[in-house]
Amino acid sequence: MIRALIVDDEPLARRGIRVRLENEPDVEIVGEAEDGFAAIELIRAHRPDLVFLDVQMPGLDGFETLERVAAEHLPMVIFVTAHDAFALRAFEVHATDYLLKPFTEPRFAEALRRARVELSHELESPERGRLGELLAALEAARNAAAAAGPAPGGTAGTGGAASYPQRFSVRERDRILLVRVDSLEAVQAAGNYVELVGAGRKHLLRETLSEMERKLDPNRFVRIHRSTIVNADRIREILPDPHGDGDVVMESGAVHRLSRAYRERLLPRGETGNA
Repeated sequence: MIRALIVDDEPLARRGIRVRLENEPDVEIVGEAEDGFAAIELIRAHRPDLVFLDVQMPGLDGFETLERVAAEHLPMVIFVTAHDAFALRAFEVHATDYLLKPFTEPRFAEALRRARVELSHELESPERGRLGELLAALEAARNAAAAAGPAPGGTAGTGGAASYPQRFSVRERDRILLVRVDSLEAVQAAGNYVELVGAGRKHLLRETLSEMERKLDPNRFVRIHRSTIVNADRIREILPDPHGDGDVVMESGAVHRLSRAYRERLLPRGETGNA
């Protein structure tokens, strides 16, 4: 019996895969996930044989999801993608199977047939080796981009502009919005999400604040509180208080609390205004 997991942020896409798999007597569906974080939990909990994995998802994409579990359990993967040309080239080079949306019944059947053959090889499956090669190649490409230095107009000393995302994908009802990083004024913790604040709008993204802090350029974005990161270029003034805390006033007029524990990130020693 093949234990399968379905990972896609689109409910209709998940349902399409589920309906097809339910007709396969040798396949057991162990779960569904709508984002990378949930997928990681399910992979660790169920250790599926096969994962149908969407490449482009808000928060963690399909590659980042796999990288986080590869050391613990690397399942067979059939990637699902809509129009990621770079991903398609990577799959073809490493002979890793993928489904291009919208896929046909024969194409789905062929991908599943190939997965059955590979899974019959168990631990010696060449497909798992190619998947490892793909992840390594993607990591090498990211490292090379980061080492190349800042892009024109980028900030020196950040490890290269290419090492930080330029936009975030945010799902809003039946559409996906692309939120530009340079439009952000602040990022705030909101339970299991973060709230992206900028251009008079707020968007929820399934991320932790610590994950966002690592993804944002530290020369521009500064954590000022355990629940708040601000864009330093959008700060109008800082109002320190005698106890070491304070308020940060943004260009929009929004006020965020500055915690003493994070104060030196924004105001290095000698610039704190203390006597």
